[in-house]
Amino acid sequence: MSENVVSRRRLLGQSIGLAGTSLLGRAAAARPATKRPAGRTRKQPNILFIMADDMGYADLSCYGRRDYETPAIDSLARDGLRFLQGYANSAVCSATRTGLITGRYQNRLPIGLEEPLGARDIGLPPAHPTMPSLLRKLGYGTTLIGKWHLGQLPNYGPLKSGYDHFWGFRGGGVDYFTHEFAGRHDLWDDDREVHQKGYLTDLLAERALDAITDYAKGEQPFFLSLHVNAPHWPWEGPADEAEATRLDANGKPAALMHYDGGSQRIYAQMVTRLDMQVGRILARLDDLGIADDTIVVFTSDNGGERYSDTWPFTGRKTELLEGGLRVPAIVRWPAFVKVGTVSDQVMISMDWLPTLLAAAGGAPDPAYPSDAINLLPHLADPSSQAERTLCWRYKHLDQQACRVGDWKYLKILENSFLFNVVDDPLERANMKDRLPEKMAQVKAAYDAWDRQMLPIDSRSATSGYDASNTADHYGAKRPKGVDAH
Repeated sequence: MSENVVSRRRLLGQSIGLAGTSLLGRAAAARPATKRPAGRTRKQPNILFIMADDMGYADLSCYGRRDYETPAIDSLARDGLRFLQGYANSAVCSATRTGLITGRYQNRLPIGLEEPLGARDIGLPPAHPTMPSLLRKLGYGTTLIGKWHLGQLPNYGPLKSGYDHFWGFRGGGVDYFTHEFAGRHDLWDDDREVHQKGYLTDLLAERALDAITDYAKGEQPFFLSLHVNAPHWPWEGPADEAEATRLDANGKPAALMHYDGGSQRIYAQMVTRLDMQVGRILARLDDLGIADDTIVVFTSDNGGERYSDTWPFTGRKTELLEGGLRVPAIVRWPAFVKVGTVSDQVMISMDWLPTLLAAAGGAPDPAYPSDAINLLPHLADPSSQAERTLCWRYKHLDQQACRVGDWKYLKILENSFLFNVVDDPLERANMKDRLPEKMAQVKAAYDAWDRQMLPIDSRSATSGYDASNTADHYGAKRPKGVDAH
């Protein structure tokens, strides 16, 4: 947002960014260096990429959440850079994950047209270069812990797309205690199904701690993707195993989406538990002496769901309003990024691929040119900003969106809009008739982008909300055949 937009988010953001820019240099110099193991030199940074699931833009206290605090994740913003204009590639999970792992618009691949991926035998083609496969060619050890959701065995899987190791679940979501979805158990160690008791957020964190410790014993740099399920439904805190039992007894495939469950209190427990585990992981980096050698990214796969805070935006997951697309995006890299930096650079999930490859000394495969930008120049000099044109398409409600500079074209069913999302983040003032030339310009940018993408697949899954399950969607009717995810 621009400086003239005064909001509680901006004010709270300033409070964690250290008191005044004059302190930034001193704070960077004052931050104690972590103890490097004897004899080790590191030219390529380790990379820890933490992706939350369905976390809203303002679900962290460093972005303005008021009813709980997230001190560990906030520390990443305090010691690194926090983007205020971070976007997801899609308003739903598997589509964004396609964009993230390929560095390209997800709409270039059939898997990216799924909103989200359901039961069809579609997945990320193993031959397609990915962030982990490209980093592995640069000498990295690669591990995914947590959510995959880019295709099922035997044709697809993380081990086929660049990861050396995988521990987590393959589908879109599982119960935090039973580790099941629709009666099917979904927890894997590489390609071997495993059964382990425990709250899934905790289990994933323990695996991440073990992986980091093992990698630190060697000289090989690592890329660790920690793609947690929190705070995705079902709404279960670490003491809510009784809710898991209730949902398991229901027997219905959609039981985990329980529209009769959850609360702000439970949501707070889910996010703060995740924050606590992130704190343990950051402490482990310090204890092993590799924090200064490690890039840590924290973000979300799409905008927030029922109990999320998306202020100052409207909309949620499955919607191309800003609330369905804006996500927290934080990067800490002590060797490169100045502490306490707040950035207005517009960025998107797929930007992480060229950025992290550049940090490792590599680049995207020229046979699969990236649609994203390398953010390293901006991380080095946050005053340098690139104007972006970004586009989205979502099958449910025939949604279209395109942002060019500060302006955004939005279409929902037969209704079209033009918003200045910097001056009007709530997307209230429709300027399409007042500024017809600007409307035509941004719509033309969308149309040019759309012609380059795969056409919408009539058989692909899509999802959304309506008045039958969410009261604030009064009057909205679900198109025939659309699931409410």
